[in-house]
Amino acid sequence: MAAHNKPAPASGGRGRVSWRRFAAIMVPAAVLAAVLVLLTAQSVLAVSFSISGTPFTVTAKVLRGRGFEQFGVLDTSVLKVLPGHSNQIVLTANAIRYATLSHLCQAVTLGGLTLRITAGNGRVPVSATDLVVDADKLSGNVTFTNVHIGQDASTLNQVPGVRGPAGDFGQQATSVVITNLYQHAYATTAGTFKLPGFSLKFGGSC
Repeated sequence: MAAHNKPAPASGGRGRVSWRRFAAIMVPAAVLAAVLVLLTAQSVLAVSFSISGTPFTVTAKVLRGRGFEQFGVLDTSVLKVLPGHSNQIVLTANAIRYATLSHLCQAVTLGGLTLRITAGNGRVPVSATDLVVDADKLSGNVTFTNVHIGQDASTLNQVPGVRGPAGDFGQQATSVVITNLYQHAYATTAGTFKLPGFSLKFGGSC
């Protein structure tokens, strides 16, 4: 996932996203908040790399997380993400301090072929710390505990070191559970990522 601002000036790693701009492309707060998902943490792992611009999908039967945050970000790609557009794309940064996912599947199209990764299909789920995912589509059946919607992005405190620009829209919750998770993402980072039963192969879909 791309760079996430620390409590630093907006001119730092990520571009600033005004709430007016972000609101135009952001789905209702309740739905977005529900999205969680494979995410990355800065400070622990500043997502400071330039994204490829190639999206990938991630699904999971159940995602459970402790410490959830969400805010808008501008990610930069080496190439134009969409024809006729700039190489920047507005996404949501979705961060979780500690997450477990059962029946995880990730798929990306490379040269006309689909590369598929699966893990956590047995008794032991996939687990990740300081997970951050930059995505433009997130869905599932979500339950939040102690959710705060509309909080200033620079004051989010559920995931150490991960927060957005001052004055921007943000939301957080102490815990989140998402069933039938689906996300269309452009970047993911994590402090640790454990994938029991890991399998990588070409062909198939999530």
